[in-house]
Amino acid sequence: MSAIFLYSIFASVVLIYAPFLVVSYGRFRVGYDMAAPRAMFDKLPPYAQRATWAHQNSFETFMVFSVAALMAYVTGVNSQTSAVAAIAFVIARLLYSIFYILNIPILRSLMFAVGGLCSLTLFIQSLIQVKG
Repeated sequence: MSAIFLYSIFASVVLIYAPFLVVSYGRFRVGYDMAAPRAMFDKLPPYAQRATWAHQNSFETFMVFSVAALMAYVTGVNSQTSAVAAIAFVIARLLYSIFYILNIPILRSLMFAVGGLCSLTLFIQSLIQVKG
């Protein structure tokens, strides 16, 4: 079961770059400027701007989740709760990006909260495991 933590970390890495595909499409639509790719942000359509923000947020949440999942892996956490938390994080992050790009803020915020709770669950499970 501990392999789920490693697979979920890998899936989370992939999901960091999923919104960037939408950003790339938006850049292509407005005319990609290789000399100044970041300067063209204001020219992007709103969906591509939101995709940029989702991409950036994915880096931020990945740092917390990857530490939590690695803690669970290293401490030998082996519970159904922790496995569900790892899988739920991946699903929540996928939906987070989709809801962000589609501009559905309430569902985006809900998925952000779910992801945070999943990371917290892994931290708590790891600390319980260490305490014995």
